Amino acid sequence: MPEYRVQILEGILQDLHASVGGLHGTVVVSIEGFVVAAYAGDGHNHKDNPVDSPQVAAMAASIIALGERVLGRLARGEIDRILLDGTEGGIVVVPAGREAALATMVGKDAKLGLVMHEARRAANRIQDVLAGKTVSPK
Repeated sequence: MPEYRVQILEGILQDLHASVGGLHGTVVVSIEGFVVAAYAGDGHNHKDNPVDSPQVAAMAASIIALGERVLGRLARGEIDRILLDGTEGGIVVVPAGREAALATMVGKDAKLGLVMHEARRAANRIQDVLAGKTVSPK
């Protein structure tokens, strides 16, 4: 039975969580701010971690839009990634092509370098899926 795109995307998000510690939920959002796919992580439910809520998707899309305006205004190229780091954790947002982005909530214990590297790899795979390309397993 063929897999649907959302199942493939959720598999990519699960792979990301398996390869990096300290993630508290990951979502693929459209640039319009809609949830495309989400993964809360093992042992999390929606009440504890509303990663796939419309508010998280809208905020991630807003972060990307603002980042693009700032970089464009400063002539600094295109967004590679955005990191918002707070006292209780943060969020890493990585564009996945022109139509979507990957946003992952990270805990203070996460190794940010590894998170950003693996998030970029996952975003590239997500971009391929959304473009209709065949994606190889991790």
